[in-house]
Amino acid sequence: MRIRKQQTNQPMNFSEKSESKSTIAPTKTNSTQHLNAAGLRKLLLAAGIASLCASCQSPQTPTATTPGSTPGSTPATSSAASPVAVSSPADPNTVKIVSMLPMTGSALGQAQTMVNGIKQALAETDSKACDGKIKIEYEVLDDATATAGKWDPSQVTSNANKVAADGSVVAAIGHYNSGAAKLSIPVLNQANVVMVSPANTYPGLTKPGKGEPKEPNVYYPAGTRNFTRVVPADDLQGAVAANWAKSLGVKKVYILDDQELYGKGIADIFEATAKTLGIEVLGREGIDIKASDYKALMNKIKALNPEMIYFGGTTQSNAGQIIKDMRNVGMTPEAVKFMGPDGIKEQALIDAGGKDAEGVYATFGGLPPKELTGEGAKWYESYKAKYNAEPEAYAAYAFESAKVIIGAINKVCKNDRAAIRDAVLATKDFNGVLGTWSFDANGDTSLTTMSGNVVKDGKWEFVSPLKTE
Repeated sequence: MRIRKQQTNQPMNFSEKSESKSTIAPTKTNSTQHLNAAGLRKLLLAAGIASLCASCQSPQTPTATTPGSTPGSTPATSSAASPVAVSSPADPNTVKIVSMLPMTGSALGQAQTMVNGIKQALAETDSKACDGKIKIEYEVLDDATATAGKWDPSQVTSNANKVAADGSVVAAIGHYNSGAAKLSIPVLNQANVVMVSPANTYPGLTKPGKGEPKEPNVYYPAGTRNFTRVVPADDLQGAVAANWAKSLGVKKVYILDDQELYGKGIADIFEATAKTLGIEVLGREGIDIKASDYKALMNKIKALNPEMIYFGGTTQSNAGQIIKDMRNVGMTPEAVKFMGPDGIKEQALIDAGGKDAEGVYATFGGLPPKELTGEGAKWYESYKAKYNAEPEAYAAYAFESAKVIIGAINKVCKNDRAAIRDAVLATKDFNGVLGTWSFDANGDTSLTTMSGNVVKDGKWEFVSPLKTE
């Protein structure tokens, strides 16, 4: 996603998908959904997570946390929480990979195709490594709940502790939402479990100077990195989106965000870039994602005569209702464009918006599956043949994440979390379905390809690649 712009450091809000940066006037904050860096440190201390030696071969005991009582709230912690013992693998020649994705709620379609991609990668080697000496098991963990309708902080924390405590687990693939990653990375970091993300794009998870003052070090209490991502971060995508808007002839824009880490963060970057490009920002507002309608807000925006509404958020942040109300008050696709980031580029957005989703624009941190070439094109055809369906945008990234982990297991050939973590982070010149790429010192991919997409005839249609400069 994006050309990387540094933002002004203001207090971060924590919420539900990937979530927050900040350069602009304060937006409404939900304190139960946002953790600033100091709050996260306090959470970890309260949980009593013991620091681990980064070079330890065997993970030490992670800290148990008590799930919050309010669905969707930040998980509660107990200073008296007793440590969770790390189990010994039942079979030293069997290792486990887990995925942590929202398998409940409207993100299920996206998440299921990611799970399918992971299964494809494992099937290529019959779930084995090291010439068949190592068996690889795979477990799907749901980081969402029916009550929340999307990822739930309590569920994320529970899963992270479960993974850290299971000595057979050597790697995790996740999350879809960056806010979830904020909670699980520190827990897994203490236990030397590497995480490869196919979808987390908030820059502050990895990049110094691109998020809040204490980021990203606050997420790595053991002093070493354990998080990587195969998708470009939002400091690229937000800027690319603003450049694309200008190329579409937009001179005046109103910006909305969902007040979450991912949504607010990418909106911050879009806003800052738009201003440098000479696009007039008519206003900025954080929405209540639980609102039943946004008609009053849309009438207010309509009176300002915008040429585009940019929404920093996801489908799960009520994007469909925003689009419906925007069109219902008379802001037609011809008069007022609607653009969002990759968090809305899924079939669920079209389902939610119905006929009003026609003409919606979305950027994506890479190319859609159908546009991949080489190994990517082969994978795309094999996916369709196996599942008789089109893969969602992140399926290829999940496949790539699994391939990276399998490659690291093949280098280590034993249950050694720290060694597998180091092998993943050392990935260079990886020739995969996304192209040839490497992880940098922060765990970020060297890939910078973006794409522009639009809803046409009820389907997402690729428009063109987008440049980062």
